[in-house]
Amino acid sequence: MNAVQSVDSVALLPAYLAAGTAVLVLITDLLLARPRATVVVAALGALGTAVASAGVGAAGDRRTFCVGADCSWIFGGRAALVGAVVALLTLGVLGLSAPALRAGRSPVGEYCFLLACSMTGGVVLGAAGDLITLIVALETLTLPLYVLVGLRRGSLASAEAAVTFFVVSVVATTVTLLGAALLYAVTGGLHLDRVGALLAERPELRDLPLTTAAVALLLVGLAFKVAAVPFHAWAPATYDGAPLPVAAYLSTASKLGGLVALLAVVQRALPAEQTGPVLAVLAVLTMTVGNLVALRQRRTVRLLAWSSVAQAGYILAPLGALALAAGRTGEARSAAYAAAVAYAVFFVVLELAAFAGVTALRPVGADGGTLDDLRGAARRYPWRSAAFGLALVGLAGLPPGLAGLFAKVTVVRALLDGGAGWLALVVALNAVIGLAYYLRVTAGLWASTTTPGAAGAGGAVAVPLVGVVAVVLAVATVAAVVVGAAPQLVLDLAGR
Repeated sequence: MNAVQSVDSVALLPAYLAAGTAVLVLITDLLLARPRATVVVAALGALGTAVASAGVGAAGDRRTFCVGADCSWIFGGRAALVGAVVALLTLGVLGLSAPALRAGRSPVGEYCFLLACSMTGGVVLGAAGDLITLIVALETLTLPLYVLVGLRRGSLASAEAAVTFFVVSVVATTVTLLGAALLYAVTGGLHLDRVGALLAERPELRDLPLTTAAVALLLVGLAFKVAAVPFHAWAPATYDGAPLPVAAYLSTASKLGGLVALLAVVQRALPAEQTGPVLAVLAVLTMTVGNLVALRQRRTVRLLAWSSVAQAGYILAPLGALALAAGRTGEARSAAYAAAVAYAVFFVVLELAAFAGVTALRPVGADGGTLDDLRGAARRYPWRSAAFGLALVGLAGLPPGLAGLFAKVTVVRALLDGGAGWLALVVALNAVIGLAYYLRVTAGLWASTTTPGAAGAGGAVAVPLVGVVAVVLAVATVAAVVVGAAPQLVLDLAGR
């Protein structure tokens, strides 16, 4: 007798709203042909998706598309957190994009549609319970970004960045799919929990060369997505060539998606004793190379890109301690996962605030420019510069940017609890290196203007700040202050 598979539409509501937003954007653009109406529909859809994610997740775990005990869709606390954060990041990026869209730099309908499609992938990714759903969701998040990076009219740099991003992502997807196929050949399953349980119950499977190859390919493919060293070379060029709002989305929502996918397979499917050492090495390389190269950067977005690479290393560090934590209590492992999720949330809030600050200090439609272009900006635009400086100080982990400080403390504590004291020392040393370039940029905002074309001489926007960008900058700054003042809110959600 064939069992009828039930569908929980409440659990799927956030995905319905995200996908519905993309469809409504297309219809609005086609029927009304009014750019402002299209942007409003996209913004309301993103806001509705965030509210639905929080509301559905607050009611506890909801599962659907289940075969026995194995489910392809699990919407709980973490999925709600990821869905809400991705939707709010989409809303923020729409706000940052408004002036350029109004100026005709990109076609409004296509831009909003692609952003809504990417948001849909991010929402689905947080709830994915099997490898197919996970990989399809990750690609739905990533594919629209190829076009968004190159969508700016008349920009050769954007086109080159889009091609670079496309080629690297295709390779990463191919490697990830090959790893998933090999893992299916070993276990006969695709559901993450089932694969993890089977590998835990049958140690002989973990010793097979095919399993080792599957684990390695999955980790390498997902490492490309998070721009972990040595799979990072695409990130600086892509971020710098993309429009500023798209670079902000790449550095926040896209990176968060890659980290969520990596966390899902590491926590639920792959053996910790195989993934732990690899992730520890990736974490050390990523944070060290990212910080050292960031010291030499003179272009603003490239500096933020290399900083983003280093920050990914801090997020990977707790996952690298899993091999040691596996021999300890379950609490140590849970703390490692929670630390990675919490750091990722703290990071994307501060990173969005940083990109909002750069957008507010640059002419409409311009790229991030050089650090000299922002020199002395605080003399003409004090509150914009103060918000940008707060984000930079937060990324460095210094007061008053308490969000970054708590994020680093959370990671170090998880590493110490997991018995990886040496990795905690590497994190601390890299945090000190990061202070050099974060504080240099922050100090430059209040420095005297001696370079032609610098902010004080007209490099920054010489007109009143566009209202929508001001709102995004203010909200992102307030959010950074709130999560810094009450970090336990994020830590509790991450722990769930």
